[in-house]
Amino acid sequence: MSIPIRKFDAVIVGAGGAGLRAAIQSSEAGLKTAVLSKVFPTRSHTVAAQGGVAASLGNSEEDHWHWHMYDTVKGSDWLGDQDAIEFMCRKANECVIELEHYGMPFDRLDNGRIYQRPFGGHMSNFGEKPVRRSCAAADRTGHAMLHAMYQRNVKVNTQFFVEWMALDIVRDAEGAVVGVTAIEMESGEIVLFHAKAVLFATGGAGRIFYSSTNAFINTGDGPGMAARAGIPLEDMEFWQFHPTGVAGAGVLITEGVRGEGGILRNDAGERFMERYAPNAKDLASRDVVSRAMVTEINEGRGCGPNKDFVLLDITHLPPETILKRLPGIREISIQFAGIDPIKEPIPVVPTCHYQMGGIPTNYLGEVVVPQGDNVGVPVSGFYAAGECACASVHGANRLGTNSLLDLLVFGKSAGTTMVEFIKNHPAAHRPLPADAGDYSLARVDRLNNQKDGADVHATRLAMQRTMQNHCGVFRFKDLLAQGVSKIMDVAADVARTEIKDKSQVFNTARLEALELENLIEVAKATIVSANARTESRGAHVRDDAPDTAERPDGRDDKNWLKHTLWHRDGNRLEYKPVILKPLSVDTIALKKRAY
Repeated sequence: MSIPIRKFDAVIVGAGGAGLRAAIQSSEAGLKTAVLSKVFPTRSHTVAAQGGVAASLGNSEEDHWHWHMYDTVKGSDWLGDQDAIEFMCRKANECVIELEHYGMPFDRLDNGRIYQRPFGGHMSNFGEKPVRRSCAAADRTGHAMLHAMYQRNVKVNTQFFVEWMALDIVRDAEGAVVGVTAIEMESGEIVLFHAKAVLFATGGAGRIFYSSTNAFINTGDGPGMAARAGIPLEDMEFWQFHPTGVAGAGVLITEGVRGEGGILRNDAGERFMERYAPNAKDLASRDVVSRAMVTEINEGRGCGPNKDFVLLDITHLPPETILKRLPGIREISIQFAGIDPIKEPIPVVPTCHYQMGGIPTNYLGEVVVPQGDNVGVPVSGFYAAGECACASVHGANRLGTNSLLDLLVFGKSAGTTMVEFIKNHPAAHRPLPADAGDYSLARVDRLNNQKDGADVHATRLAMQRTMQNHCGVFRFKDLLAQGVSKIMDVAADVARTEIKDKSQVFNTARLEALELENLIEVAKATIVSANARTESRGAHVRDDAPDTAERPDGRDDKNWLKHTLWHRDGNRLEYKPVILKPLSVDTIALKKRAY
């Protein structure tokens, strides 16, 4: 069967913040650029980012990029690469001001400068006290960001393919990436996109867990495609559980609520974070706050009839502050919790939120894989940015508002590097291999013809419950081992999923089955990597790796100060060193993490 071929200079998969920012670089450079997206760009999951984007502008009080870098390294529990972290923090101001010039409607101070609010883990003077660093557009920052960058892309004639799902990477005999296959969601037509370079910005994969703040489109498509193409996934054991998801719904309540003065309370009304983080209190790092909340619940101090949540209290704030700075949060609370936060506290629980690991990249946005003694050899023609990538700036735990900064800085960086490759490198002009598209056709054909197979919905649910129960906020040695076995059983079912109702319009059942094939790769990478890492670090906390004098916070720097690389072939793990040397300043030395 022949497949239609469309040719572009650059193909970008994903139209969230990272994809749109990369596309601006590509289109402004005069390249013919295609952006593939499962949803209309302004409905990408970046739209759900509420609290702000980090930049040390110092508009309200003194701040410095080096302090921001220190906070990010500390927040990462020293698993972040310090060259990439310095690059991100130094570029932050430039990228935010650039966004402002695109028309981003930031909230303003009385003097006209961008309004900034405090956020968890962001401190002044190397951890001394909280600082106002988050540049916000009320509590709809991601929404405003997407609209500003989409309009900029329209201006520079980026070509969008909306409601298209990428299926697989196309690599030639030398391993270079020369395009992707994709399916038009409405018609089911499969098309080959031949490109001089491909950039993935597909977002996260939080839907591997049963309870998640992630949109239903966050199905790990980029990491799934990369894994099937033989590219390892980095640090997939590290998942951030956001402290404040609406209890019973999982909908995100931004950390900006605590930045504006919100307080977490247990059933006795106690502000319990003072016991866990005496200095930062409710604005400690997210993994610290999440574990404190779970500890309160596990020890019987939770709220509600089942004592299974805590309360986020902003009733002491002036109503006009809530209506001006947190209008969306008030709407969410009324709709999903049935309470008005002006009058009552919001019931919240930690909920899966963010994927710290992903496709391995450097700070230039190049996808890099080990080769011999070299741990970072670029894959020709392949780039990644945003949540699907691992630069690694977040390490074992991401600081709030560094996600929007990540996609701005590395979306631009990856786009710039891709443009230079396309314009200046002879390897950018490669033909498609003769069998391009055959693998994708075979995958879809199996789904169309599978008989007596596994149900897609039931299989996905089994995966999500296994991950939730065996690889959650706290991790237990025996449960992790059991979880690995269970996920392998689920993976066997995924390989024989059957589309039960082939009459559904818009190929819904087929698309869900294809998404599940991506999700299961992420789930395997996560639980196999977590089972192997026998320490506690950042968001990965094991019962058999407690806090001791020799291992502060359960961290084992002697044996585990290294990145995990999971290979799909044989569920094989290898490791590479963390980059501890920044680009221009002294290394931020290891120490116990306290707030």
